[in-house]
Order: sequence, then structure tokens, then C-alpha cells
Amino acid sequence: MPQPVYVIGAGRTDFKRNFRKEGKSIRDIIVEAGTGAIADSGIQPRDVQSGVVGNFASGLFTRQLHLGSFLVEIDEGLLGIPTMHVEAACASGGAAVLTAAHQIMSGAHDVVLIVGAEQQKTMSPADGSDVLGAAADYHAERSIYGDFMFPKLFARIADTYMKRYGLTERQLAQVAVKNYANAKRNPQAQTRDINLTLDQACVESEANPRIAPPLKISDCSQITDGGAAIVLCSGTFLRRFSSPKRAVRLLGFGHTTDHLPLERKSIPEFPIARAAARQAYDMARLSPRDIHAADVHDCFSISEILAYEILGFADPGQGPRFINTGIPINPGGGLIGDGHPVGATGVRQVVEACAHLTESAGARQVPAAKRYLTFNMGGSVTTSVVMIWGTE
Repeated sequence: MPQPVYVIGAGRTDFKRNFRKEGKSIRDIIVEAGTGAIADSGIQPRDVQSGVVGNFASGLFTRQLHLGSFLVEIDEGLLGIPTMHVEAACASGGAAVLTAAHQIMSGAHDVVLIVGAEQQKTMSPADGSDVLGAAADYHAERSIYGDFMFPKLFARIADTYMKRYGLTERQLAQVAVKNYANAKRNPQAQTRDINLTLDQACVESEANPRIAPPLKISDCSQITDGGAAIVLCSGTFLRRFSSPKRAVRLLGFGHTTDHLPLERKSIPEFPIARAAARQAYDMARLSPRDIHAADVHDCFSISEILAYEILGFADPGQGPRFINTGIPINPGGGLIGDGHPVGATGVRQVVEACAHLTESAGARQVPAAKRYLTFNMGGSVTTSVVMIWGTE
């Protein structure tokens, strides 16, 4: 990279909260998360030179856009900085991080604040699901899949995988059970107080209906409010900045976009997503064997199994065997356990990576983690953002 990029601060909100019930809005989510990241970094607000907000659908969920303007409400020292809002469906957070990284690599700015945020608990689940359908080819695919489009889109992927490789519903359930268990060690996870057993996850019931066969409710990430934020800086700034914390470096990244409709993609290989992983490994001069832990986009249990193969952790058709046997995946609970405030997810993954790389993850700490991968995906594996982070 022309200019190395480092994370020097991170913050997030508690994903169990319902901000509407607290009388708060998307503005409050952005301000709270951003304030936390700046405080954690140890810099002064006036040191921030630019700001980026990752968000998918605030205009639909809250009727509020122009979100970059809320960054300057964090502190008067931010007044006047350039800001922007980045949208790439569920990969909005990851795309926002890369947008900021490009600003630093180009030499345009030395310090950039990134906040990912979403307020989704503003409407019924059915209406919220319809909003999320905008991440697909809405006008073409809604007539095919109807209500609750995304569970049905990923059920189509799961069904294709099952027919080709023999995936079972028990293996899907193992992903959900693992991530719920991991979330119980995460004090800010949405499901930290919920127990999910393998028997509960395997069996269709009134509490766990099969919403889109073969996917049950437990196979799905839930509607979530929340924000996550990081402060990125250049190597030049880091050398001038005195901080007792270890900085986390962006070692490599990849970013690709496939066709929007699911039927125009290669299922379940998703070669365009695999290309993003190759880009990241090549830039970092690493291989899948060099990664110590990862946060992957488990919007549904099948998407985590796909991620194992997309990222090269498992061979094609061998993803189910990787569950609970490979490197730690989603140690904080992932989207299923921690929560999925859509625009915040890609940034939250980086916050989680930093916690492990700086040995501050508490009960969920991955021992001796030096290289951590994040995979943020938008739509039906349409936009893929892969980033590899490490300590010096």
C-alpha cells in the first residue's frame, strides 16, 4: 500500500437496545458510536480530518438521510470536515471502511472517522423485511420470492448446496448454536441472554418455525439497532502520535461486485466473492493457513458455510466439516448471535478484530491472534468486502 493504514480506536453500541423505545434516533446511534471510537483512540476530535458513515437504508427505516452531517455533532472540533455516506447493502460498513482507507492510502487525509449505523426497529418485521429486499433486485425478485425475500433467497442457495453436496439441516443448526454460544461471552451481543441448544435449533417448532425451508428462524440473523465505529490513521500520523495501545494494521483487502439477481450468479461457488478473497490474500502476501480467526457474514447459517469455502478455509463441498473444527469463526457471535444492524456490520467486524488483536476481547479472546480476517457481504453474495488485519 502507498501509505499504511492503522486502526487506533474502536467503539460500538449495545446491539440489544431498541433506540426508538429509548426515544432516540439514528443520529444518537452515530454520535454514540463515533464518540466511543474517538475516546478509545486517545486523539483529540480536532485531529480527525474526514468522516465516512456506512448505512444501508436509513431513508426507508427512519426517513433520515444526509447522515455524514451527524458526525460533526460528536464534537465542535469536527465541524467543517468533509463527510460522506456510503451504501452497499449489507456490505455498507465494509465499503465505508475501505473508502476511508483509500483516503489515507492516497495521502488525502491522515485521520478518518468511520461509523457504521442502522436503526431497524422502527416497523413491523414484515415491513422491515420488505425494506431489506432493496438489497436484492427488488422489482424483479420480489415477484418471484414474495414476502421475506432474503430468507427465501438464501434458502434457494441452501437448497442448491444440499442437492450438490448433501448438506443437512443439523449442520445448518450447528452454525447457529455455535454463534449463540459465542454471543453469551460478548457483553454487547443482542442474544447474550438466550440459550439455543442443538435440539432446539434442529427441530421445527412454534418458537422456531421453518420460515423458508430449509431455514428456520434460528438460522437467521435478527432485526437489530446499533452502531460501530473506528478511527483509521496513516503511518505518518501514527509515528507522531504517542499511544500505549497497539495499533492494528490493514494488511490487505479485496472488493468485488457480482450481478444483482441471484439467478445470474454461479451458485454455490460464487467465484466473484472468491476473487475478493484472493485480492486480500495477495495484497497481504498471506494464505488462508496464515489466518488465526475470522468474522464472516453469517446473515443466515448457510452464508457462514459458504464463507468457509469462499475464503479458502475449506474446499468446495467441505464447508460443513469446518464447523467447530477449524479456526475460530465469529467468536463474538457473528450476525446471528451478536446482531445485524445492516450498515454497522462491516465496521463491527473490524471492531471485533481489533479486540482480539489487542488482547482486549475478554472472555471470548482468541489466544495469540495476530492475523484476523473480516468478510462483509451485501445482497445475495453480490458485494464482497474482505479485509485482513494484523499487529506489527
